[in-house]
Amino acid sequence: MNVGLHAFAGYGIELEYMIVDRQTLSVLPLADKLLFQEAGACTPEVKRGMLAWSNELVLHLVELKNPDPSPALEILAGAFQSEAERINRALEPMGAQLMPTAMHPWMDPVAETRLWPHDNAAIYQTYDRIFDCKRHGWANLQSMHVNLPFAGDAEFERLHAAVRLVLPILPALAASSPIAEGRPAGPMDFRMESYRMHPLRIPSIIGRVIPETVRSRAEYESNILVPMYRDIAPLDPEGVLHHEWLNARGAIPRFDRGAIEIRVIDMQECPRADLAIAAISTAIVRALYDAGLATLEAQQEIGTEALAEILLACIRDADLAVIDNAAYLQLLGFPGRCCQAGELWRHLDATMSQGSPGLPQIWRDPLHLILQHGPLSRRILRALGPEWTESGRREVYRDLCACLEEGRMFQGLQ
Repeated sequence: MNVGLHAFAGYGIELEYMIVDRQTLSVLPLADKLLFQEAGACTPEVKRGMLAWSNELVLHLVELKNPDPSPALEILAGAFQSEAERINRALEPMGAQLMPTAMHPWMDPVAETRLWPHDNAAIYQTYDRIFDCKRHGWANLQSMHVNLPFAGDAEFERLHAAVRLVLPILPALAASSPIAEGRPAGPMDFRMESYRMHPLRIPSIIGRVIPETVRSRAEYESNILVPMYRDIAPLDPEGVLHHEWLNARGAIPRFDRGAIEIRVIDMQECPRADLAIAAISTAIVRALYDAGLATLEAQQEIGTEALAEILLACIRDADLAVIDNAAYLQLLGFPGRCCQAGELWRHLDATMSQGSPGLPQIWRDPLHLILQHGPLSRRILRALGPEWTESGRREVYRDLCACLEEGRMFQGLQ
């Protein structure tokens, strides 16, 4: 992301995928071999045209991203799909392929986690020593990160306030992790449930996931970053983790690249679904940024605790979560005092579609399926049925792998 790029002048997307065995679908720690094969050298990142392949933390994960911001999300959908297909072709001789969704449904992180042992290994070893990364929430999670630029304090303040309001309801649209360790996990978004607990040894790193209201870079650094660095210092005296990315909130400012990075969106079944969710989410953020739904002052007044309660409800129940905070609903332009999260998303979709210029047509079909049939978690559970077997589970996740390879949506209908 280019420092100094103005708000909504570009978009940076990161998509994380699991590498799994083509036959058993169990995780395979092959990311370093994949990147070496493509680059001809040991490297954590390979650039290919407008995109790049990279790795973070664990060897069964590969990330696709656009290192330079794209002026429009529509440009990226086909590029991400093509690169996912290319990676699958590269993995095929290794007996491997990519799997979508936000968590592996039967991975045992204690037994199967293999940390990246090459460049940046000291960072990952420090994380592991302090937090124990061989757990869900560290080793078994795949998300989409959406990077939105800002230039200067005024844009940062407005963008941060807008993003903060949208974060709580994102799991209602994007939850894709209902299964863990081979059984129903309970929360519809078990990745986020695990994520919000993973750094609690040092609570200041993640807070309530929803970031606190701030009005400038200086205020953010003094109120959030400085306490976080202070609290981890006794466990990290060499300062290995003394960087902005230590911050684990659901959206973090990356002042080093002039962007806010949204982190609470589960991976979907194919890039078209991921980018459709990014498109409607950023459209709502932009409407808030422009004060088209509520003034900046009104956005900043709502408390972090109130937003965190909505987030927890959406993590647990996704589209069926009940939102009864009338003040929050008013900020998003909903004409009632209580609704389910899915109803709110349908209202927001209609609002964004009626605006100018409206959402591009490319996102209409995937959003229609999600809004009508529920987030991917609900469609996965519906496809599994009430008394599913191990073979049925493998069949569903094999179809999800095919969705990624073919660029199609997962219907999840019995």
